[in-house]
Amino acid sequence: MRKTIAVINLTLDGVSDHTAGITDRELHQHYTALLNESAVILYGRTTYELMEYWREILEKPVDDSSMNSFAQAIHHIPKVVFSHTLRNCSDMWETAQVATRSPEDEVKALKKVANKDILVGSPSLIIQLLNLNLIDECQFCIHPVIAARGARLFDSVSRRTLLKLLKTKILGNGSVILYYEPVSNHSTG
Repeated sequence: MRKTIAVINLTLDGVSDHTAGITDRELHQHYTALLNESAVILYGRTTYELMEYWREILEKPVDDSSMNSFAQAIHHIPKVVFSHTLRNCSDMWETAQVATRSPEDEVKALKKVANKDILVGSPSLIIQLLNLNLIDECQFCIHPVIAARGARLFDSVSRRTLLKLLKTKILGNGSVILYYEPVSNHSTG
């Protein structure tokens, strides 16, 4: 069955700022493979606009082949962008479209038609879908960094959520990818 997978980089203190982690060849290769194996990625407007950096790499390749490969993967995967302000996003990526449904309805519709997993790559969407019990798996890449400031991913979770560890992957830079499955939700009272 197709899964909805939350994919995000975090520091040890839970900060989800994309500039706070440690990026390297191995991390780019990991995410390139994940993108190539998935049907679609869901973004909020802010994260989507941050991805414009990769379009520049696509147009002007760099010396690091892992970055070029990631740029290709992000270019090719279909993207659904949730925004109250964007009306069109295909001018940045022809493989992108603005969502016309709520995150809940979009995920339910995609699960019916997608032939591969659905990735969720924005903090706000991850929390919305986690609160709706629509995340089937979480892939948290924990970087060995204490950011000390920045937006923390879980500050807006509405209830206690238990997770079952499925597996781990240790990267050479000390980052650890934790694969979790939400198993139950319990009210915190």
